[in-house]
Amino acid sequence: MSTTSASRKILVTSALPYANGSIHMGHMVEYIQTDIWVRFQKMRGHQCIYVCADDAHGTPIMLRAQNEGITPEALVARIGEEHRADFAAFGIGFDNYHSTHSNENRELAETIYSRLKENGHIVSRTIEQAYDPEKEMFLPDRFVRGTCPKCGTDDQYGDNCEACGATYDPTDLLNPVSAVSGATPVRKKSEHLFFKLADFQDMLAGWTRAGHLQPEVSNKLDEWLNEELREWDISRDAPYFGFEIPDAPGKYFYVWLDAPVGYFASFKNLCDRSDHLDFDEYLKPGSDAELYHFIGKDIISFHALFWPAMLAGANMRTPTAIYAHGFLTINGQKMSKSRGTFINARHYLDHLDPEYLRYYFAAKLTSHIDDLDLNFDDFIARVNSDLVGKVVNIASRCAGFISKKCHGQLSVQCSEPGLYQHFVDAGETIATLYEGREFSHAMREIMALADLANQYIDEQKPWVLAKDEATAGQAQAVYSMGVNLFRVLMTYLKPVLPVMAKKAEAFLNIGALDWNSCTEPLANHLIKKFKPLMTRIEQEKIDAVLADAQKTLAAGAANKSASKPQKSTNMDPIADTIQYDDFAKIDLRIARIAKAEHVEGADKLLQLTLDLGDETRNVFAGIKSAYAPEDLEGKLTVMVANLAPRKMRFGLSEGMVLAAGPGGKDLWILEPGEGAQPGMRVK
Repeated sequence: MSTTSASRKILVTSALPYANGSIHMGHMVEYIQTDIWVRFQKMRGHQCIYVCADDAHGTPIMLRAQNEGITPEALVARIGEEHRADFAAFGIGFDNYHSTHSNENRELAETIYSRLKENGHIVSRTIEQAYDPEKEMFLPDRFVRGTCPKCGTDDQYGDNCEACGATYDPTDLLNPVSAVSGATPVRKKSEHLFFKLADFQDMLAGWTRAGHLQPEVSNKLDEWLNEELREWDISRDAPYFGFEIPDAPGKYFYVWLDAPVGYFASFKNLCDRSDHLDFDEYLKPGSDAELYHFIGKDIISFHALFWPAMLAGANMRTPTAIYAHGFLTINGQKMSKSRGTFINARHYLDHLDPEYLRYYFAAKLTSHIDDLDLNFDDFIARVNSDLVGKVVNIASRCAGFISKKCHGQLSVQCSEPGLYQHFVDAGETIATLYEGREFSHAMREIMALADLANQYIDEQKPWVLAKDEATAGQAQAVYSMGVNLFRVLMTYLKPVLPVMAKKAEAFLNIGALDWNSCTEPLANHLIKKFKPLMTRIEQEKIDAVLADAQKTLAAGAANKSASKPQKSTNMDPIADTIQYDDFAKIDLRIARIAKAEHVEGADKLLQLTLDLGDETRNVFAGIKSAYAPEDLEGKLTVMVANLAPRKMRFGLSEGMVLAAGPGGKDLWILEPGEGAQPGMRVK
């Protein structure tokens, strides 16, 4: 490990979590990635400040607060406390965590807006929007549901169709319904304010190719920049929870205008409480400070187009770089509420050590935007093998002899200076990988060193040397060497495992490890009694996490179904009553979905091969809006087994599948493992 370069001034942010729900495992990819990078920079001796905040504005927060009978401010405060607790439990070391609903953010948003307007980048014009006549409010795109005008799929959002991928305006939807009240929206005109993004077309074309973005992000943004950029609507009509625009009564800043400003607001809040941080020194044009945003790939356009254009138009500095990452998948598939793998941070924290996840994510993260998979079998194997079986094993196998036979005293000299120097020299390679966010490669380098340390101990066989008084000193030297190699490994792992590193520092009886603290080995040094640093992951802990996730999802689904607004003028009437004898004729059976396939030419149907135990049936089911074929195979469902076969243009359907839920994406079938067997009759 050589000395670091001159100290840098670095300001780092993660995307702001929305104050409308819990932190989930997908979120943690970003915060863990950012935190590792920040901790590494601090270990290198740089002034690295990490700030974040809750994204506290918008219609969803306003409506949720109304439904709960509380103020938006109370909701934001409650969710904020929950977010802070989850982040702290995962060891996310924010230097400041704030809220976009703050005086600092209001002042900065108004300043940026005023400068944009003064510089001629704001224009107003009248637009037509969907309006809820019952709630007397304009509806955001996602609060209008209806039939896709392109493919005819029901229950689609007002901005895009999840079935065919088409994009459109909410006013284009067929049979539209307000997701707030269930009323039919009407069209209504309103004057809105727009940011003239096209004014920055040339600036953005250069900025996005100047090394501020990952190459694949720059390529993606060319899809925008190859056409003239459209004006961006930055205003919303009352009622709206947010900041009222100073010179436009009844109009509010769109949440995506003041949300990124929240990065600066959080930093300003910190600066105002600090004696040594100067806000302008970091954020003025031409500043030598570095500014980095870590974000998910789904919000690239806001951060890499709108945000730098806003800053440039307001005569403020632009980011040094924006680092995007991919999504989290669970066992190779998207996080899914229907599969019970939509896991909140608290579900995990109630059963598992957060540092397991920090290491596992580090072992998978790269500088690219590929999705990251949390495979639970691999998760258990990798953590148990790498951290417990390799790294902790070095300390545990060496500490006992040193404590018992040497009164905790390490050898006077390093027995293998060449080997120790090899570990030290690896530090620069590992540092380069950390700097470049190639965490997975860094973890491989560290584990290769751990293998080398264990190999050294195995070859020297100190347990044999310890049996003979004449060679007991050699045993002490080998075990002391092992302790010193462990110390170097924990230095390299400290950005990933801060809690375990702190325990290691206590065991080693040393101060806080930094990147250059291990240039020389500990010699004639007294260590403390070893205490377990990490235990193995057990499968039942994973099962408990998944069980908790499923319970929460089931409760949420029931609440959502009960509160889902219905369009009163378009409700299906209750069918004519039937007698019990009529109902008793229905033969309901448990069936296993042996195979599921797309149906060519059908928007809503999937073709299912159902296993009834002693026979199979071919059934066409209209559940494509909720499930992909690969999600269904192996699951159980209830079918009407004695329904007469029906000839369809796609083929013969030999029954009917039953599913529960309000429709669209919210349809639920049975999960295996609940005691139900194919062919079993439902009574």
